[in-house]
Amino acid sequence: MTTSHTHSLDAALVLASTTAGQYTGHTSPAYWNMVGPFGGVTAATLLQAVMQHPERLGEPLSLTVNYAGALAEGPFTLQATPVRTNRSTQHWTISILQPGADGAPVVTTTATAVTAARRETWSAADTPMPAVPKPAQCQPIPPAFPVEWLRRYEMRPVAGALPKDWDGSGDTSLSQLWMRDAPARPLDFCALAAMADIFFPRVWLRRAHRVPAGTVSITVYFHAGSALLAETGTGYLLGQAHAQEFRNGFFDQSAQLWNEAGRLLATSHQIVYYKE
Repeated sequence: MTTSHTHSLDAALVLASTTAGQYTGHTSPAYWNMVGPFGGVTAATLLQAVMQHPERLGEPLSLTVNYAGALAEGPFTLQATPVRTNRSTQHWTISILQPGADGAPVVTTTATAVTAARRETWSAADTPMPAVPKPAQCQPIPPAFPVEWLRRYEMRPVAGALPKDWDGSGDTSLSQLWMRDAPARPLDFCALAAMADIFFPRVWLRRAHRVPAGTVSITVYFHAGSALLAETGTGYLLGQAHAQEFRNGFFDQSAQLWNEAGRLLATSHQIVYYKE
């Protein structure tokens, strides 16, 4: 049950369960995209099932989501299974199902996840946060398109904003922006997974031409534990994204997310479909 004080992300991630690993949920109009839910909130929902599972070991280490088909508006069933538990890692398979045209369950989304019991070891940062203006020095922008999920985030671009003119004159795929939930919400793993998918398709920036595009598969790697997420709190994250190759209808894009203190919290890589 939700109230008027429940954050929109928490409301979207509500899952009910009577059996371990079997959940029911409902798509959220607050995170609706053009033809279905924002892919980031779908990823967050899959991770939420793992976080709620009574057999979970440790904290998220990685999450891979494959968007096999469109998730329709309405109820869905989610299955999360720990397929193997080792001494320090646990491996999961996860799926979302909805009734098909004949009423039989159809898989819309598949995923795998790894959770781990982290321990203190030697650590180093080989990807430092770039030198950029502070969030207060960057102006927030209104939603670029009339879709609801864009209203759920505060975005302050640093570089690589959407083109003002869709004239084919693009020459880079790099974007940097400060971001956080709107209204502000303490950071957790599910919110971090969602924000790893916040970047618009790199092909739009590289070509300065808006073409149909959609994520096929995304993997998020979590470098932060719950203590570092708690330290980050409701602060901004600096997100950086760029593509590496556009070829024959697909491109990949990589992203990094740092907190304001310069700690790398997560990285991601995804493959995206696009039309000419």
